[in-house]
Amino acid sequence: MADRHEQVKKRIDALYNMLIEHDGYGEMSIDFRILKRGQKEVVIRCGKQYRYVVDSSVDSLKA
Repeated sequence: MADRHEQVKKRIDALYNMLIEHDGYGEMSIDFRILKRGQKEVVIRCGKQYRYVVDSSVDSLKA
């Protein structure tokens, strides 16, 4: 699920760049929710909601 972590990071980066280039007000928030089986749900809010389920173990990031 390391690919999923990369998808989350890419989405955050893209939204951040969009907000910086925008000529008006912008807001982004990120929530983490604990799920069963060692997973977390990541919810990114920036006009829309982007939801991802990722492994919460640090070992999954090293792969």
